[in-house]
Amino acid sequence: MKQNREFQFVYKRGKSAHAHSLVLFYLPSSHDKKIGYTASKKVGNAVIRNRSKRRLRALFSEYCDQMNDGQYILVAKAAISKTSYESLKYEYKKVLKKAGVIHG
Repeated sequence: MKQNREFQFVYKRGKSAHAHSLVLFYLPSSHDKKIGYTASKKVGNAVIRNRSKRRLRALFSEYCDQMNDGQYILVAKAAISKTSYESLKYEYKKVLKKAGVIHG
């Protein structure tokens, strides 16, 4: 996802699940998976925001096969810069289960 209206549509119609360092917005769809990543300036400077988004992309690619089709937005919170990758992975899986996107 790249356009603002796509993000706004998912924010308004989708459901969300929160963790300490990330938020997942999910809107079920019969089409393929679409994903968007955001990190506000609260996360840090551009280098830290981009690193945070790269980490979120890596997590998405790791669990992509287990996830339902739909539109996803992953929002990095300020705590993501201080969170280890293993902790982030645990939080991500917990958020996916909470949103009902994966099972098990």
